[in-house]
Amino acid sequence: MQPERQFITASVLLEYLFCKRFIYFMNCLLIDQNEESRYKVLKGREIHEDKSKVNIDYYRKRIGVVDKQINLFMSSDKYHIKGTVDEVLTLADGSMASLDYKFAEYRETIYQTHRYQAIFYSLLIKENFGKPVQKAFIVYTRSKNLLKEVPVRDIDFYALINMIEEIFLISEKCYFPRVAKNQMKCVDCCYKNICI
Repeated sequence: MQPERQFITASVLLEYLFCKRFIYFMNCLLIDQNEESRYKVLKGREIHEDKSKVNIDYYRKRIGVVDKQINLFMSSDKYHIKGTVDEVLTLADGSMASLDYKFAEYRETIYQTHRYQAIFYSLLIKENFGKPVQKAFIVYTRSKNLLKEVPVRDIDFYALINMIEEIFLISEKCYFPRVAKNQMKCVDCCYKNICI
């Protein structure tokens, strides 16, 4: 009999996207990454605590928001995922979207990690509300609260579900995945001294 699956959070997905070996070191070897000491992590948490003080109502009007729920915790038993979404928006057309605050500058592109975190939240919204989710929004706080739209398509949900399954595969079978394609990531990796 297999043990019950743990729920995956958006943070775990981000670690997987950074490098799949993060999942191996954390879940198979049980080596903590001690992220509490990293400046960006601490600053990001502070921004999330202060986000309720940021007035971006003018953005909400522009994108057709008719209702919002702040810091909404959701889970999906079907996919074994859970998380707290900064804002869950109901739009004028009846669809829904997430809005996430990032302690980051916008650099002419939405990074894969930001995009798939938005898709992760979109899947949670879709599962919990049964409403269409066709886009998500990110606020880049270090770019004067710049609001960017992320399209959400069925193909994105399929890709995310495959990632979730691979996270479970690494965790449950303890297989050692290939190193990240971008070796520059290794420079700032907390596991660089033990990763072969």
